[in-house]
Amino acid sequence: MNSMFLQPWLGPVCPWLYVESAWWTYIGLFGNALFTSRFLIQWIKSERHGKIIIPPIFWHLSFWGSLISLIYALHVDKLPVILSFVFLPIMYGRNLRLLKKTAPSPPSGGG
Repeated sequence: MNSMFLQPWLGPVCPWLYVESAWWTYIGLFGNALFTSRFLIQWIKSERHGKIIIPPIFWHLSFWGSLISLIYALHVDKLPVILSFVFLPIMYGRNLRLLKKTAPSPPSGGG
């Protein structure tokens, strides 16, 4: 890697982040697959219902896909890539909190 942006600060704390390995490619692909799959699931769900539906799994895939992609972006250590992912886990995490807050309560057991 030629130009390092965060490595001088993160390298001493997280040296594993800057070790070259084929695993980093797999991690980047996995994050991308999670992030992309959310659109496919949302599209299929919407087609089945004939209207726009955003299922809860959409927000989970958004959060985890963006977080894994952010970790990969930190490994790549290029400012434009980092900036494209740095705020997404925060926004999707907030949506998950709102989702949990507004989810219907399970029926209480009792007889």
